[in-house]
Amino acid sequence: MQSEHAKIRTLDSQVLSDDWYLLKKYTFEQQRRDGEWQRQSREVYDRGNGATILLYNPTQQSVVLTRQFRYPVFVNGHDGWLLEAAAGLLDNLDAEARIKAEAEEETGYRIERVERVFEAFMSPGSVTEKLHFFIARYDASQRVSDGGGMKEEGEDIDVVEMPFADALATIGDGRIVDAKTIMLLQHLALSGRLNA
Repeated sequence: MQSEHAKIRTLDSQVLSDDWYLLKKYTFEQQRRDGEWQRQSREVYDRGNGATILLYNPTQQSVVLTRQFRYPVFVNGHDGWLLEAAAGLLDNLDAEARIKAEAEEETGYRIERVERVFEAFMSPGSVTEKLHFFIARYDASQRVSDGGGMKEEGEDIDVVEMPFADALATIGDGRIVDAKTIMLLQHLALSGRLNA
């Protein structure tokens, strides 16, 4: 259930960085529930919206994930290598068309039919990105390349096919720590499409 629209007066915005994506500092006033207007400031990172997809095979009881290096998690004490569902930015394109292209670029599977499952803001305290979540069936006949991503975008992606039960187990043992992937694996588990 969505509440009424927030009462906000934006007073100022300042570009802090426009290198990789856009980082701005906003000064605004928000009307509190007691009617008082309170001044606040927030840094907001705008990298555009994205989409993610989990490929699953009900016959093999398997899923396709990717493994790639993520520098931000590396600087936060992780080894940097994340097991993830394929994902990418929309670049102002249709989410369904974009995720089909991204799945093929990263995993090598050409997917014709996808199912939209939900949308979510992944870090709403500081990042504007809304992520569109998809699932799709796959089989060996849909493999059209090795995948691996696009070198010109700095991608060097391993394609990992694994049993669904193993993928779920990696959440508990800390091998999968990526939120979007955890959400999609748990969605698939709750849907009953694969056996855990």
